[in-house]
Amino acid sequence: MINNITTTDLRPQMSVAKAAPSVTSMSMPAILGFKTPLLKEKATLRVKKIKRGDNIVIPGEIDDDYVDIVEEEIEYKGKYSNYNTGGNLFLPNNTPVQFIPRTYKRQIKYLKNCYIIDYIQSPKPKCGLGTEALKQLAERAMFDTRADGRIVTFSAPIMKESSPALFFYKLGFRFTDPACNQVMEECLKHNMPDIPAQIGMMYLPKNRLHKLLHYGELF
Repeated sequence: MINNITTTDLRPQMSVAKAAPSVTSMSMPAILGFKTPLLKEKATLRVKKIKRGDNIVIPGEIDDDYVDIVEEEIEYKGKYSNYNTGGNLFLPNNTPVQFIPRTYKRQIKYLKNCYIIDYIQSPKPKCGLGTEALKQLAERAMFDTRADGRIVTFSAPIMKESSPALFFYKLGFRFTDPACNQVMEECLKHNMPDIPAQIGMMYLPKNRLHKLLHYGELF
């Protein structure tokens, strides 16, 4: 009995076709020549910090958490007389009319410490880069004890096609002008492809902060 594995096999051999090396095949580069791939692109986000001492007055409707409401005495530009002179500067006996300045009180809303988005641009539109940048800003603002999650911006499109209003609105921002919010709701309701370029101040309500942080996530 032959059991040596080095013994030649005397059985008839069948020819097996082998693939010839491709002429166009290229050898892999050496591992030392491998370059680390570029990091994920990021949106450009320029942000400033606003202080309460800047005394920025906020018109329109905004959450009380965003502003200090101060009642101040304002002097009216004109002056009123305590006499009914019928438009004359002198009384019938040629006595000069005594003009008394009038003041009135009004409530003024001063913006508290917060972050204001000055500029945002994504290298690739509709890829989530801008959303990711805002989520990072929201997290930063939330852990800032002075800002306490407050973020504002100003929607001022350079051209109609570049209006950021819808982008911010979908992420939870709201205009201080209720009429602008109503326009945005109507556009979303009717799925209008051409969104009007709304101009005005926008802010992120506190009840929408956590929604922004988890925007786009699957549960």
